[in-house]
Amino acid sequence: MSSLYFSNLPMCPDPFVGGPRLTDICHGSQYLLFLTLLNALIEVDPKIGDSCGRIDPVTNPDDSYDFVVIGSGSAGAVVAGRLGEVPEWRVLLLEAGPDEPSGADIPSNLQAYIKTDIDWQFYTRNESFACLARNGSCYWPRGKNLGGTSVHHGMAYHRGNSKDYERWVAMGNTGWSWEEVMPYFLKSEDNREINRVGNTHHATGGPMPVERFPWQPSFAWDILAAAEEKGYGVTEDLVGDKITGFTVAQTNSKDGVRVSSAAAFLRPHKNRTNLHTALYATATKILFEKKRAVGVEYLLNGEPRSVKVSREVIVSAGTVKSPQLLLLSGIGPEDQLRSMGIEVVQELPGVGENLQNHVSYGLDFVLDEKEYDDLNVHSADQYLRNRTGPMSSTGLAQVTGILASSYTKPDDPDLQIFFAGYQAACKNNIGTSDLLSLGNDQRTVRFTAVNLHTRSRGRLTLASKDPLDDPHIWSNDLEDPLDVKVVVEGLNVLLDLANSTVMRKHNLTLATAPRAECAQHVFPSNAYWSCAVHQDTRTENHQVGSCKMGPRSDPTSVVDPELKVHGLDGIRVADASVMPIVVSGNPAGAITMIGERAADFVKGKWNKL
Repeated sequence: MSSLYFSNLPMCPDPFVGGPRLTDICHGSQYLLFLTLLNALIEVDPKIGDSCGRIDPVTNPDDSYDFVVIGSGSAGAVVAGRLGEVPEWRVLLLEAGPDEPSGADIPSNLQAYIKTDIDWQFYTRNESFACLARNGSCYWPRGKNLGGTSVHHGMAYHRGNSKDYERWVAMGNTGWSWEEVMPYFLKSEDNREINRVGNTHHATGGPMPVERFPWQPSFAWDILAAAEEKGYGVTEDLVGDKITGFTVAQTNSKDGVRVSSAAAFLRPHKNRTNLHTALYATATKILFEKKRAVGVEYLLNGEPRSVKVSREVIVSAGTVKSPQLLLLSGIGPEDQLRSMGIEVVQELPGVGENLQNHVSYGLDFVLDEKEYDDLNVHSADQYLRNRTGPMSSTGLAQVTGILASSYTKPDDPDLQIFFAGYQAACKNNIGTSDLLSLGNDQRTVRFTAVNLHTRSRGRLTLASKDPLDDPHIWSNDLEDPLDVKVVVEGLNVLLDLANSTVMRKHNLTLATAPRAECAQHVFPSNAYWSCAVHQDTRTENHQVGSCKMGPRSDPTSVVDPELKVHGLDGIRVADASVMPIVVSGNPAGAITMIGERAADFVKGKWNKL
């Protein structure tokens, strides 16, 4: 990393520099000089930090807009960007956090910024079946920045499968069949490997690039070989003709750089004068005249403001913040609202209900291989030169598999397998993977089993009428015994992979130690794992469902199939919270699809399709 990189400095008058820096999130004096220089270089690199391409936030929003979009995550950025395509419409996007930091654009910094100021840092409470080793409290990181959680997740591109959307339609959500949502997946997509995956299930030309990372550790391909050996199979494309098997996943990235929803849908149109984006702008209440939304109260840098809305408010604040905002605005269960001293605008018992998430359990293995710090001067130099090498990927996290357990049908898979390791991130980072520290110099990897068809349901309620107080979150994860059984079956898949001939060359040794709370069971055994999953529960942060989509005849639904809030005018919800059932895979792609559909619903309403 030499001064020659500075020859490519952008020549813009006000380059973006902001957010937590690598020196803020990595501990240890041995990293200080290296990370200081690395952070400075990526901030000014136009192909990584994109310091001249960032949006220019409005510092003093106008008093009135046609549309206000609340939240800029995987759906909100889509909605705002698409509505801004209509020149005569004036759109305000409210984002509670800052712009995304340049360091987050490096794929190997997967999860590096959780437990920082750009993470809401939610915790569930009073769990009876999950996270028992943490006093019944599960940690739920959520992005508090432009781009939302698309700045923090693993970037895997998945859609679920056709059976997910059949279930949605069966629940009364007309217009959401696989055939009807597919055009909206394709509308967003710019698949940069179309020659490999084909154009039957993919498209090019959309704002969201989709491709594999340019680098994989050799262990990634050994996993695929082990899956083939054990009969689980491999596939080139989990959203193609073969929806089960193991693969190196496609991701929302471009040439070794993360592409968030903001980077895809907002930055290319930063010069649109009709689309304003306010940062550090937290919506606190939606204002109504009778049954019509007419404005939004919000805090801008902590100062109270309000904005009038002439057409619609679109709430895209996520599975936690969207129902909280509806409740604060008088939309929800009447008893809860009255107990908080909130005037009831519309009684909807389903607000905050139907909360669900993918839950998993991981096994750590030690390899017969010396530990090696993949974040170093060599890997940084390689990344800065051509955006390849270990920093250009998420290590083993890009490998995944989807399978059908014995509790479902072969064409409706309910198991996902994740991996972790070989990640070029500082080892003592407060946010990155918590792989087991053995106190020696052997490399550790993690295999994780995920139940995709979670049956347990929780709820979210207000803690107070103060919008800055986190709501009470009760996930109720693993309450249904079948949720545990599916995970345990997945753990047996992990052990089967680890015992393959292919893996013998690594001499994998199970490093997950038995817990005292489960000492009554033989370790390892299905009985033991059934106990342990309640203790060391891993939440996959695929939370959905708290503003359930459904027909008005469903008393638990909050929005109709056009995402309009029941009983009200001028307000929709468009994000993961509207999913009646979580999709069978990583949900970010489906959330982007929801944003695309919401934008078209709005355009259709106002004759601008």
